[in-house]
Amino acid sequence: MTTKNILMVLTSHSEMENTDSKTGVWLGEFTDPYYEFIDAGYTVTLSSPKGGRPPVDPMSELTEHITGANRRFGDDKVAEHAFSHTIPLNQLSAGVYDAVFYPGGHGPIWDLAKDNNSGILILEFLDAGKPVGLVCHGPAALLSVENQRPGWLKSKRISAFSNTEETLVGRSGNVPYLLQTKLEELGAEVKTALIPFLSHVETDGLLVTGQNPLSAGPAAKALIQLLQA
Repeated sequence: MTTKNILMVLTSHSEMENTDSKTGVWLGEFTDPYYEFIDAGYTVTLSSPKGGRPPVDPMSELTEHITGANRRFGDDKVAEHAFSHTIPLNQLSAGVYDAVFYPGGHGPIWDLAKDNNSGILILEFLDAGKPVGLVCHGPAALLSVENQRPGWLKSKRISAFSNTEETLVGRSGNVPYLLQTKLEELGAEVKTALIPFLSHVETDGLLVTGQNPLSAGPAAKALIQLLQA
């Protein structure tokens, strides 16, 4: 059996609006899926718009948000090296990979939402029959797909960080738009858990989306299921 190769695309953006607080990758949304893929025997390649080490949201490193995968990452020299040396997005194509996964953190609503390389890449995967996973604010990357192929989001069933959750974490005044609202305006059907911050994953064809940090591991599992189907 040949090893499956998974590409993970991380944000390069750290600034937020109307605040000195920083954002970036939500660490657990990277580490939880990363180890799901590693433990399934897959090879993982890390990428970001700017390359190099992505910014990490400081909130995601607070004790109450630390996951087992975060602790494992802290002791994993191979993963730490890969995280510090992500490949710039413009140097990649879907060809050598079997799937792509986008962790969240607030960063993607700025950079990956507008990144043409990212939008083209996602379409390359989908057009080749390869699954695409995104979690929390990662689905903002679907906005760049919509730019490449207008009307693409219409009737897509997806999950993403909800307006309610954005309000509850106190970030609704620090973002340029509410992701759920933006996706719905473009015709997507956004499904969320009845209770905020509980895990929720949607699979629509080759598209797997998770709602929030707790959905990151389950979204990766759903992507693995598609790869093993």
